Amino acid sequence: MSAELSRLLNALGLLVIGAVLTMAFIDQVWFGELPCPLCILQRAGLIAAGCGLMLNFVFGPKPSHYAIATLGAVASAAISMRQVLLHIVPGTGFYGPAVWGLHLYTWAFLFAVAIVLGCALMLLSDRQFSQMQPVSGRMKGLPLIALLLFFVLTLANVFSTIALCGTGLCPEDPVDYELFQMND
Repeated sequence: MSAELSRLLNALGLLVIGAVLTMAFIDQVWFGELPCPLCILQRAGLIAAGCGLMLNFVFGPKPSHYAIATLGAVASAAISMRQVLLHIVPGTGFYGPAVWGLHLYTWAFLFAVAIVLGCALMLLSDRQFSQMQPVSGRMKGLPLIALLLFFVLTLANVFSTIALCGTGLCPEDPVDYELFQMND
């Protein structure tokens, strides 16, 4: 695989991460499903994975960039699995709505595993590393769209987390944005 194809695939991967973060953010803002602390940490893991993919198409593919993406995805998977295990016992309830029969934290686990597998498959191609060179000139097309979407979603998640948690710990079962609540 050439370095250019690797950059394109990494941009596609970042675009997919952006799409998943967009869906989570739409669920939060449009449908009012505020994320729990574990959900916020899952998003942080996906953002870390996205940073690794972004580094690959901005500075050229490197194993260390895939390692960052893999570590972020593994963290997200571990947090997702923790949430799945919290709700797997009958009668313990669940958090948030089901989508196609699975809750969002289950989808987050499956998606994180897919990122790990994708990074492993990308690491099988040594040719992309022998042609390493930073992107010259302006970034355009799909990589630029993926990069802009990723930055906007990362900032939106940071601001929404600050609004949700205020200056303290995030509420276990959030019902409103702490930052905007008026104290009586």
